[in-house]
Amino acid sequence: MIPNYIRLTRPIPSVQRVPWYKNTFPTYAGIFLWVGFYLKLAGPTIGEASIGVCMGALLVAGLLCFGLYYYVPAMLGMQTGRPLYVIGTSTFGTKGGYLMPGLLMGFLQLGWVGAIASVATDFIMKGLHLSSRIAFSVIVSLWIYSLAWVAIRGIEHVARVAKFLNWVPLVMIVIVFWVNRVGIDQYTVVRSDPWGGFLNMVTIVIGFFATAGAAGADFGMNNRNGRDIVLAGMFGIVGAVLIAGGLPILSVAGSIGRHAANTYSYSGAIASVGALAPVMFFLFAAASLVPTCFSTFIASNSFSTMFPRIPRSISTLVGVTVSALLAISGLANNLVGFFSIVGASFGPICGAMCADYVLAGGRWSGPREGINWAGYVAWGVGFLVGIADHIPGLPPTWVNADRPAPLISFVVGFFLYLALSKTRLQSPIVAEG
Repeated sequence: MIPNYIRLTRPIPSVQRVPWYKNTFPTYAGIFLWVGFYLKLAGPTIGEASIGVCMGALLVAGLLCFGLYYYVPAMLGMQTGRPLYVIGTSTFGTKGGYLMPGLLMGFLQLGWVGAIASVATDFIMKGLHLSSRIAFSVIVSLWIYSLAWVAIRGIEHVARVAKFLNWVPLVMIVIVFWVNRVGIDQYTVVRSDPWGGFLNMVTIVIGFFATAGAAGADFGMNNRNGRDIVLAGMFGIVGAVLIAGGLPILSVAGSIGRHAANTYSYSGAIASVGALAPVMFFLFAAASLVPTCFSTFIASNSFSTMFPRIPRSISTLVGVTVSALLAISGLANNLVGFFSIVGASFGPICGAMCADYVLAGGRWSGPREGINWAGYVAWGVGFLVGIADHIPGLPPTWVNADRPAPLISFVVGFFLYLALSKTRLQSPIVAEG
C-alpha cells in the first residue's frame, strides 16, 4: 500500500545535519536576492503608497512567509528527515501525493525556469545593447539547455558556486542604493492608495515565496533542531525580505526623485548608475545561474521520482523545453502575474499542511491511504479563491475582497481542511513497512 517513492526514501540521519547558517539561511537569502523578486516590485507598491507604508508591508509579508508558509513544512522536514513529496502524503494521500505537491511542484518550477531565463537574457541583452528577438531566443535556448545539463549532471558544483554567487546581487543592490540615495527625499507618490499599495506588497512577496516556503521541508530535513528552523527563517526570510525588497524600492524611488530614471522597473535604477551599468546587468544575469539550476534540479527530481521509468535526462529536457517556449513567447515576462498564480497554487497546500500539523499535535501524522480528498477539496477551493481576479464574470466587489489573494487562499485551505477532517473525506493513515 506504500508506493516506492515513499518506501524507498530514507530519513537524513542526525549526524549529517548541519547548522542553519550553512544551508537553509543562505539558500533562502539567495532566493530573495534574485533580481526577479524586486525587478518590478516598486510599481504596484511605492507607486501607490508611501515608502514607510511599503517598508511596513515588507515586514508583515516577511513574517507571514515565515509563520504560515515556511515554519510547518520546515519543522516536519526536520522532525522526519524526509522531503516534501513524502511529507505531503499525510495531507493528500499516497496516491494523491503524486500530483499534489509532487508533480505540481515540478510543473511550477518549469515556470520559474522560464521566468529566470527571461530576466537573465533581458539583462544580458541590455549589457550588450541588443534588441533582436532572434538574439533573445538564441540566448534563452543556450541558457536553459546548458544549465539543464549542469543540473542533471553536476548540481553539487552549483551548490559550491552558490555560496559566492548568491552574494553578488547584495553587493550590487547596495551600490545601486548608494548612488540613488540622494533622490529618496524628493520622491512623491503619484497615485495615493496606501491600503492598495500595502496589499500589493504583501501579495507579491507571498506569491513569490509560496513554493519556496513549502520546499522548507527539503531544507529543514538537513537542520538539527527547531532552533535552526527559527533562526534560518528569521534571518533568511524576514531579514532577507527587508533587505532585498527594501533597498531596491528605495533605489527606484531615489532614481525617480533625482530624475535619473522615469520608470518603476529596477532596471531603470541600475541604468542610472552610469558607466558601471552594463557590467552590473551582466553580474545580475550571472547571479541567475544558481536559481536556474536549482529550479531545474527540483523539477528534474519531481519528474524522475513520479515517472521513474522515463530516464531523468529525457524528462528534464522535455520539461525545460516548455520553459524555453514560455520565455521566448514572452509569457514568462509577467512576473507579478506569475507570482499570483504560484501563491494561489501553493497557498492552500501550505494551509492544508498546517491544519494537518495542528490536528496531529505538531508532528507528521504519516502517509494516508490513496487520495485524501479532504486535502484535495481544501486545495481546490483555496486555489479558486486565490485566482478570483483571473476568473471572468465575477463581481468586482468579490475580487476586491479577495486581497491579498495568496493569504486568503491559505486561510481557506487551512480552515476547510480542519472542517473536512471530521468527515469521511479524510483517508485513514497507513502503516509504513
